[in-house]
Amino acid sequence: MKIMKFGGTSVGSPDRIKDVARLLCEANEPLLVVLSAMSGTTNALVEISKHYYEGETAQAHSIIDGLEEKYLAHMTELFHTAEYQEKLSRFAQERFEFIKSFGNGYFASYEEKQILAQGEILSTTMMANYLLENHVNAQLLDALEFVFTDKNQEPDMPMITNRLASVMERHKGAQIYITQGYICRNAFGETDNLRRGGSDYTASLLGAALPADEIQIWTDIDGIHNNDPRCVEKTSAIRKISFSEAAELAYFGAKILHPTCVLPAKKANIPIRLKYTMDPKAEGTLIVGDIERGKIQAVAAKDNMTVLNIRSKRNVAPNLFLKKTLEIFECYDITIDMMSTSEVSLAICFESNTHLQDLERALEQYGQTTVENNMSVVCVVGDFSCENGKYHSVLSAVKGHTIKMISYGGSPFNISMAVKTNEKIAILQLLSQHLF
Repeated sequence: MKIMKFGGTSVGSPDRIKDVARLLCEANEPLLVVLSAMSGTTNALVEISKHYYEGETAQAHSIIDGLEEKYLAHMTELFHTAEYQEKLSRFAQERFEFIKSFGNGYFASYEEKQILAQGEILSTTMMANYLLENHVNAQLLDALEFVFTDKNQEPDMPMITNRLASVMERHKGAQIYITQGYICRNAFGETDNLRRGGSDYTASLLGAALPADEIQIWTDIDGIHNNDPRCVEKTSAIRKISFSEAAELAYFGAKILHPTCVLPAKKANIPIRLKYTMDPKAEGTLIVGDIERGKIQAVAAKDNMTVLNIRSKRNVAPNLFLKKTLEIFECYDITIDMMSTSEVSLAICFESNTHLQDLERALEQYGQTTVENNMSVVCVVGDFSCENGKYHSVLSAVKGHTIKMISYGGSPFNISMAVKTNEKIAILQLLSQHLF
């Protein structure tokens, strides 16, 4: 069995839903299909929740009414029989009445998560019923029955595996199974989610739990490209890449794949194939366990970064200086992307955030700080094992540009550089010219 995951753009209109349904039927093999909410829906649900938090019920209801009108129009266009049009219209009205029911009194985060789940519930119900109306042997599965997180908000793989097997056994015999991405139940049994981009994660988790033969992620681009097409002309799709390299690219800015998606598939050694919804015959990108030795695969960039330099006070021991600095970053829940150290100073690169001034004040007791904003991290991904010397090509390409930090050696799969954001595009273009 294969996993096929489709994002919000792929199911963003009745015509797109019909195209995806056609793809599913042409596969001619058993499938477990994971769907995101229709494009724009989750953003609207976030906005509705924001109004509820602020006590602005009328504004929330206005957005709900607009969203309901949009979905009812979709139902009319998608379904061609009165039976299914009436059935799905009634279902949509029930869902939007449910969303409206939260506008009375105190609004909590667990209620917001119930609202956010409705996008995936709507899209999967539409797809499953469209298939049924067209006499396809399809079965809608409720992800809240088998996607669970533990007390640390991490996926509970033993429970996911056991519950999924039980649900599949209960509904055995279907050709196409449809379920929701993104949503789950937490350790308290509440409706929760795997955070934005979590539909990729759902697909990978379910692929590992089955286990599947292959996990396909269908998107609106023809695979992972070797550079950012928004900044560099004539980029090309990578046909084959390792799990480790794909994870590095995803973390450092390649938007096609959610970084967490790779981990369950890598552990279970299940290939991930990235496919292009608009051109199903396109080869896409295959992500596997093997690394192609000596090859530079791609370049990615991550914006909105800050570089903080801290020089230790003379009365602070070097081992204590590093320990205390990292403890302060942990206290503010800041993930460090790059770090360069010496005995008396540190340079740390991380995503810019609202705690920057508090962070500086907390660090003052251990040293003098300086901050550089408007930074980007450019990451070159490939095989950088010491014996092949590929790092020379990277450094030669960026000669003449100001590089604030370089990270090399922490991973055999990347070289990362902190650069001024206004120099990022020029650096990406130079790297493409020299490396590809």
